[in-house]
Amino acid sequence: MKYICVLFTLFAYNMVNAQIEEEVKVKYAVETFFYAFNGKNESAIKRVVDTDIKMQTVNLNAEGNMVVQNTNFNDLINFMITTPDSIPFHEKILDYKIQIDGGMAHVWAPYEFWYNGEFSHCGVNSFQLYKEKDAWKIIYLVDSRRKEDCNPVSE
Repeated sequence: MKYICVLFTLFAYNMVNAQIEEEVKVKYAVETFFYAFNGKNESAIKRVVDTDIKMQTVNLNAEGNMVVQNTNFNDLINFMITTPDSIPFHEKILDYKIQIDGGMAHVWAPYEFWYNGEFSHCGVNSFQLYKEKDAWKIIYLVDSRRKEDCNPVSE
């Protein structure tokens, strides 16, 4: 009986350890995305996203209605590389909540966006990733954007 308990404990430990290892890899992909974005590194950002990445934004339109807008990934890249170095921007991630099921992962990451040293808006990023060989790739990103109900921490 002791032998079975020891085997079960080792099996459970290995399962938990493997899950934690995958969470670290998923978080690394998302952190790499933001490190590259904030650093205007196009090649680094493209290493962690799928070539067919889908992007959307959820926010209020001019009439005050909640809408979903499709976003082109190349627009994000263009913003990143065409913003002059004299105008700094920084998307600050406040937390990560990671869920994994086999080769699929979800990351919920609240953020603050700072532009030219001033707070711009806050919201949450929701990432969908898949495991390609031993690396996680971002296949979908949807974010929310708002100016109210934000409690920005100084940059």
